[in-house]
Amino acid sequence: MFNMAPSSQSQFAQMRAENTDWWRGGVIYQIYPRSYQDHNGDGIGDLPGITERLPYVAELGVDAIWLSPFFTSPMKDFGYDVSNYRDVDSSFGTIEDFDRLVQRAHELGLRVIIDQVISHSSDEHPWFAESRRSRDNAKADWYVWADPKDDGTAPNNWLSIFGGSAWHWDARRKQYYMHNFLSSQPDLNFHNPKVQDALLDEMRFWLDRGVDGFRLDTVNFYFHSQSLKDNPALPKDQIDTSTAPDVNPYNFQNHLYDKSQPENLAFLARLRTLLDEYPGTTSVGEVGDAQRQVEIMAAYTSGKDHLHMAYTFDFLGGEFTAAHFAESIDEVNDMPDSWQCLAFSNHDVMRHVSRWSPPGREDDFARVAAMLLLTMRGSVCLYQGEELALPEAEISFEDIVDPYGREFWPEYKGRDGCRTPMVWQSAAHLGGFTSAPRSWLPVPANHLDRAVDLQTRGDNDSVLQFYRSFVGFRKSQPALVKGSIEVISSKANLLAYVRETDGQRIVCAYNMGFDDNVTFVPPAGQKLTSVEAPGSQPIAADGTVTLPPLTGFVGLLTAL
Repeated sequence: MFNMAPSSQSQFAQMRAENTDWWRGGVIYQIYPRSYQDHNGDGIGDLPGITERLPYVAELGVDAIWLSPFFTSPMKDFGYDVSNYRDVDSSFGTIEDFDRLVQRAHELGLRVIIDQVISHSSDEHPWFAESRRSRDNAKADWYVWADPKDDGTAPNNWLSIFGGSAWHWDARRKQYYMHNFLSSQPDLNFHNPKVQDALLDEMRFWLDRGVDGFRLDTVNFYFHSQSLKDNPALPKDQIDTSTAPDVNPYNFQNHLYDKSQPENLAFLARLRTLLDEYPGTTSVGEVGDAQRQVEIMAAYTSGKDHLHMAYTFDFLGGEFTAAHFAESIDEVNDMPDSWQCLAFSNHDVMRHVSRWSPPGREDDFARVAAMLLLTMRGSVCLYQGEELALPEAEISFEDIVDPYGREFWPEYKGRDGCRTPMVWQSAAHLGGFTSAPRSWLPVPANHLDRAVDLQTRGDNDSVLQFYRSFVGFRKSQPALVKGSIEVISSKANLLAYVRETDGQRIVCAYNMGFDDNVTFVPPAGQKLTSVEAPGSQPIAADGTVTLPPLTGFVGLLTAL
């Protein structure tokens, strides 16, 4: 293991000890390693490239980075199919490169969260190679195997998110194995305690290397019902496309038996016990269940013996309306013991500037979206390029590499449009991402106009500079970091809520409309005071605030 200098070790250890719940209200910056910075010139981003760019991340003012998977993998799902949980894929570098990345991040005051994809592995993992060899070997039941029906068809009607049945026939065992995603991603059998032990050992390996926590991919997919009952059909008026796109028949089922099982709570308690051995570490679980998300989030994060926080899908889809946001805020308020992690964009969904912004208003929209995201209750995940207001990239079918996109093209174009390389220099070859003739995904021409170098020249009012300012402002206001939240208006296009802690009351009001001004009037018997929040509209002489479209106000709310 690469060792930090003694002074750096002690400084970071002290920071960990003094602020063990840094994650509560913290800001986390998600990095998709293939697309951040290519150091060795092969067209694929890598760990040394990320290390090179960490000062940029630190200047954003965030608390941590989240690295999407970098483990050894055949890359059929670009790292979400792990064949060795304890090593770095050669396309990303070496284990020593990872240690150097952690050291540099800690020197800059950044914590490091890594993705853990443990609901399934790659079919090239040695565990699966042994499991499929026979029905009576030492790892025979480490994966989910089932006999066919009498007619040879799959054990039940469960579906894969990536299309088709969730069962794949294996000629060696003459059984089906379960896969919630690609057929090359067999599901691990969490009902086997030895599987749980092995996965916790894999996580301990990274904790011992200095990581500060885990983002847990598809955390509610760990257990299946051993009854193998068919999932019932979902009434058409209840279909929700927050977990899968609307072209996917996965949405037609009520997923009662293939995921979100009660046994998961006991495993999460075991995981929390492990993390508690490393003070200052954290966990955030991705909960994908369109019918029961709030209920599951509450169960998974309540108390101090499960996850620290859950990653919400509420704002990765849906409408950009005051009503939608207010409803989501109120739902979370009904689980006061729990903590959520908010995001508007990530590596799986269309970038929110393209999803929600009216054409030609992208910069204004990006600023007000940043204000909203950074003032709601919860921790925050920013996705790389979000701070540049990057739009979704248009990718031709010939350039599509995402298996999800190739399966459902052209109605659903997959996830490549949000995974294109970062643009660092507007005039450089491929935006300064790589020196290779080609990058693994194209660099869109319209992204170059939003490159980092253009947004940091001189004293400008770029979206990037706005993000830097507002992240810093958020940190300076205790109510925005850990305070409660109460919606006080969601009429028409006006969304307003109060954040409060230890006597500080901050009111946040936004015009989420695209056309007309709205006026925010403080509640009776109270007045507004400016706190010089970036982008905040001024208070008028009569004590009200006029909000043009896509603007906001953030200020103190005090008694008259």
